[in-house]
Amino acid sequence: MRLTKPDMGRWQRRAQAPSALFVALALLAGLWPDGVRAAASPWAETEQTALRLVSASQAVGDGDTVVLGLHFRLKKGWKVYWRSPGDAGLPPRADWSGSDNLASASVGWPIPERFSILGFETLGYTGEVVLPVTAEVREPGSPLSLRARVEYLACSNICIPYEADLALDLPAGAARPSAEAHLINRFSVRIPGSGEGHGMAIESAEAGQVGNGTVLRVTAASAIPLREPDLFVEGPAELWFSPPRVRLGEGGGKAVIEVSVEGIADFGRPLAGAALTLTLTDGARAAERTLTVAAATNGGLGGLGGSGDGGAARAEAAGSEAGGTELVLILGLALLGGLILNLMPCVLPVLSIKVLGVIGHGGGEARTVRLGFLATTAGIVFSFMVLATALVALKSAGAAVGWGLQFQHPWFLIAMTLVVALFACNLWGFFEVRLPQWASDMGEHASHVHGLGGHFLSGAFATVLATPCTAPFLGTAVGFALSRGAVEIFAVFAALGVGLALPYLVVAAAPGLATRLPRPGPWMVKVRWILGCALSVTAVWLLTVLARQSGGGPALAVGALTAAAAAALYLRHRMAGMGGAAGAVSAALAVAAFLVPAGDGAGRPWANPGARLDSLWSPFEKAAIRRLVTTGKVVFVDVTADWCLTCQINKSLVLTRGDVYRRLAGDGVVAMQADWTRPDDAISRYLASFGRYGIPFDAVYGPGTPRGEALPELLTENAVLEALERAAGPAAVSSN
Repeated sequence: MRLTKPDMGRWQRRAQAPSALFVALALLAGLWPDGVRAAASPWAETEQTALRLVSASQAVGDGDTVVLGLHFRLKKGWKVYWRSPGDAGLPPRADWSGSDNLASASVGWPIPERFSILGFETLGYTGEVVLPVTAEVREPGSPLSLRARVEYLACSNICIPYEADLALDLPAGAARPSAEAHLINRFSVRIPGSGEGHGMAIESAEAGQVGNGTVLRVTAASAIPLREPDLFVEGPAELWFSPPRVRLGEGGGKAVIEVSVEGIADFGRPLAGAALTLTLTDGARAAERTLTVAAATNGGLGGLGGSGDGGAARAEAAGSEAGGTELVLILGLALLGGLILNLMPCVLPVLSIKVLGVIGHGGGEARTVRLGFLATTAGIVFSFMVLATALVALKSAGAAVGWGLQFQHPWFLIAMTLVVALFACNLWGFFEVRLPQWASDMGEHASHVHGLGGHFLSGAFATVLATPCTAPFLGTAVGFALSRGAVEIFAVFAALGVGLALPYLVVAAAPGLATRLPRPGPWMVKVRWILGCALSVTAVWLLTVLARQSGGGPALAVGALTAAAAAALYLRHRMAGMGGAAGAVSAALAVAAFLVPAGDGAGRPWANPGARLDSLWSPFEKAAIRRLVTTGKVVFVDVTADWCLTCQINKSLVLTRGDVYRRLAGDGVVAMQADWTRPDDAISRYLASFGRYGIPFDAVYGPGTPRGEALPELLTENAVLEALERAAGPAAVSSN
């Protein structure tokens, strides 16, 4: 091919260009000083992040260690997390197993930033950060081949998990500084130490009570006045720590820092005696110390700085001033909750007693009606006082306390089955109960309806059957009482008893409501038969709860013995001359029912059959809630038990129907069920964390409600759907 003159010129210019580039590179290489050549892996880039492995030296040298760094660059608005990320997030993790001549690698963590969004407190880094790495070599002086698989979570409006494979080979030779040495050092000096180099020191940490909560108080000193100090607390996984409240003294040379602590119930012991790692920062200065928390000398903590005029002291004083008003409000809620309890399904099984308590007085005297209903009221209030006494004693002994916990024990279920069956037999006319004169109505022939003793017992019976479930306002009142002392417990339970007894008090005040009814007659036989059948259904329900706890065999045995005892009473009623023998047989069969648990499993504790979870529910796991929320999930927690009728109604009418069921079964929601049919300390502590001690209890967690939102005792479709929407929250919350 023949080239023209213009073509020849273009060809020469193209041929000369690479030569010029090579010459320039050669000149740069000659001018670059020997110890500052780059030592870094290629960047592992994503749309939001870039990561590489860098070395502070060009070669291994002859020492035992080599200083490395994980170099992150993050786009604006994105972050990665510190070693303790806070309420959410995951710190970067590196797997060095593919490396040669590497004995170990430890990561250092520079001072992080604090991010506070909608109640979430997280710690991490934005922009650019290097996590210094100290690598220990197996054979000093030999080449080092580094292979790291790094997993990290990058978050902004969303959180994205990433993996990066990094490779860097360092040859043998003198450990001259590389071009990245200054970069690594810039972040290494920000790793907190003892604080001596910065003139800072963490002096002490103590824990005590402020109101109903636990507070950690840390004292610190600084030779250079503190300006905007922050405190990062690391401890057991069960504990959450609030942002610090700081009070400076001595011109900034002293600081008293208080942090509220949550999760003590899950931790299972007081904070005093626990080991915590405390990191105090003030701008670029930092001090770090691991120490054992001491107990506050006075058992509690006053205001910040010990001066008594801090915010905490003012809040505590205000709480004391408002204590009387708060108790009055709680007593009002208890009164209302007890009244509403009359409408709850747990109390409906004793409808027969209530109905007969009214219609039995048809055409009677006003005085008799008034005394009968006052006796029922006395039975209710007395029973609540017995419950309060038992709860105070259990709480003083350090045992778990709660509303309706007696239904978790098989012995109580057997006793209640027998009592309910006995009441049913009484209504069917198999026998009549005649109480002693002192327990009767001052000379009047006592029976299950008209005797004052009978009315008193019916009130006590109504109270016992009322305890498996809570009502609106009752949970708040009981939670307040059980978190306080004996005086509050007795006051609140007295108000609950009066509330449950209010319908009886109304009739006692206006006996005409009962005396104007038709006089008792043959028609009452049918009413008593129907209401006795209702009580027998209650006995069957109690047996199903027993079967759930102990298995079908013991429950069937108790049911058979109860039926046999009822049959003996029937024969006593129908056949003359068998009264004594039939009564003795019935009593013996009742005693035998209590022997069933002792004979089951050769005296070993009954096996827990576990929660029967259908496709909607997954087992309750409190530790997983926070992790699920950080990934943007909504978590719905249902605490239930077989003995809680309101719980079953909530599930049947709301949770397993229509839009609620579809939402709970959707991809963005995790539905957890905590089965409290048998005693479970973890569930008891979980309820106590919300100030609740009874069920039903439901809570919703999500990016919008990370601490959880408790729902009403009686669920509605709108209440559940609206709570799920609030929990889902704005998209920005998932960045936390």
